[in-house]
Amino acid sequence: MVDSSWLERHEVSRFLARKYVDRGWLERVTRGVFLRPTPSTGKHDTVDWKTCLLSIQHIMNYGVHVGGMTALALQGYSHYLPLGGNAPVWVYGEDIPSWLTKLPLNAPLETRSTSLFSDPAPGLAKVDSDTTGILPWDWQPRMSSPERAILEVMDELPGHESFHNLDMVFESLTTLRPRTLSALLHSCRKIKVTRLFFVFADRHNHPWRKRLDPREFNLGSGDRALVKGGRIHPRYRIMVPEEFAVTEAADGA
Repeated sequence: MVDSSWLERHEVSRFLARKYVDRGWLERVTRGVFLRPTPSTGKHDTVDWKTCLLSIQHIMNYGVHVGGMTALALQGYSHYLPLGGNAPVWVYGEDIPSWLTKLPLNAPLETRSTSLFSDPAPGLAKVDSDTTGILPWDWQPRMSSPERAILEVMDELPGHESFHNLDMVFESLTTLRPRTLSALLHSCRKIKVTRLFFVFADRHNHPWRKRLDPREFNLGSGDRALVKGGRIHPRYRIMVPEEFAVTEAADGA
């Protein structure tokens, strides 16, 4: 998949692009966006979101990545959550093309900026995931590592994600890397996210938890409201559902 900007950089004018469409060499997906058709398929009613994202990253070189719950699911941390159907795909970037959300994709997209972190680099990599049957090239999507993705998900509480789903995912995060977590937490701009991270970290008390001292990070001051009808967490002073405000002695506490 390519857009008009990419075609023009490669000396294919808009007029010539229309000729390519007329001759069947390109398929118009939406205004200014084209797909190279394959001999075995007819016109596409929908486009696989992985084809779209990999094209954006590897061909058109837009600075976007897959993050949040989508990145966790692709890396095997949320098997109970469907990745397809009505499950949204979370896409992050500072130059997300305006046409992306207009495409007839096989999954809805949720787009976000990368403003959660002051340093955009930590926790981003090309991660091995299953793209078998999607593309003939050996490409891997650029996505958030589990350490970054879990913080991106926490930023969606409580409006676009549930405490229950996040709790189930966090239970499986037994092998997070303390150094990567530390870099991300130092870079995190939202007190809410940093406090919530330690609420869940203390609740599950994975082995990596003892390598992180909350006093080293900016937790702000004063109580923070987050959910209605909850309780203030006694240590991290943020309003959470009552069951998440129950604390036990944790390593490093």
